[in-house]
Amino acid sequence: MVSTPLPAVAARPDGKKEKESDSKARLRLWIRLLRASRLIEGMARERLKAQFGATLPRFDVMAALFRKPDGMLMSEISRFLMVSNGNVTGIVDRLVADGFVARSQRNGDRRTSFITLTRKGRAAFAAMAAAHESWIDELLGGISARDAEQMSAKLKSFRSDWESEA
Repeated sequence: MVSTPLPAVAARPDGKKEKESDSKARLRLWIRLLRASRLIEGMARERLKAQFGATLPRFDVMAALFRKPDGMLMSEISRFLMVSNGNVTGIVDRLVADGFVARSQRNGDRRTSFITLTRKGRAAFAAMAAAHESWIDELLGGISARDAEQMSAKLKSFRSDWESEA
């Protein structure tokens, strides 16, 4: 494999040039964010499975529904989680079977499924969410609350053409 050297300057979207070190710093930041995200996600997956017999996608669907006590359309859940309707359907089917969510048709329309957490689902999610928060607090305990707020604000301020408000 032939390796081509990187240019000394990189082009920015606005057409201006910047030093290679600037782009490298951003690349390193992205890699660190990705590694941290994967580490935290892996730990959350393991603990959700071990303590609650739940998957991360199941937790995510329940979290979305917990935020919307009046319920959501299947398509809204898919958009919110940025996954296909098919992925959400399988998760919702299992949640319905376990009694954690209820499915109904909106205005009698059989093509649209409206999903809400049941009382059992709200209680189960509340327990999972409390545990999840403590796990994240444990993992990120070396970061002060002030630093966490600043980092969070900085990341929230970042928006690009491909990212929508979450």
